[in-house]
Amino acid sequence: MENYTISAYSKLPGSGVSTRSESIAVQTMGHTSYIPVDVIVFLQGEGNYSYIYTSCGKRYLVSKTLKSLSESLTSNFIRVHKSYLVNAKYVVDRTDDDRILKLAGGREVVVARRKIKEVATWLDHKRWRISA
Repeated sequence: MENYTISAYSKLPGSGVSTRSESIAVQTMGHTSYIPVDVIVFLQGEGNYSYIYTSCGKRYLVSKTLKSLSESLTSNFIRVHKSYLVNAKYVVDRTDDDRILKLAGGREVVVARRKIKEVATWLDHKRWRISA
């Protein structure tokens, strides 16, 4: 895995893009790549670093906190735990007690006890909007 520094495309000078961007700029060795937000399955935080997991199976290590990354993401993302941000688009199932979200690609993410009701309501709303 490669180590990256990251900045939100929307925060680049003169980008003309709103605070919530459609992609995140990932910088490594003088080269910038853009990760479309809609291919991000979930993000996992570890202190001042975060992992970005994409639908194509790639994992990027970036030197930003989940809090700072969440400011660049769309409303399809929710903080389900102090260590996880999840994209509703990739939630394929959840346990009966709503403690674990099953994501596309076979990953599972634990929901914090204090966030269970909020996450369940949010997912129900997102599912209703997607199918409507």
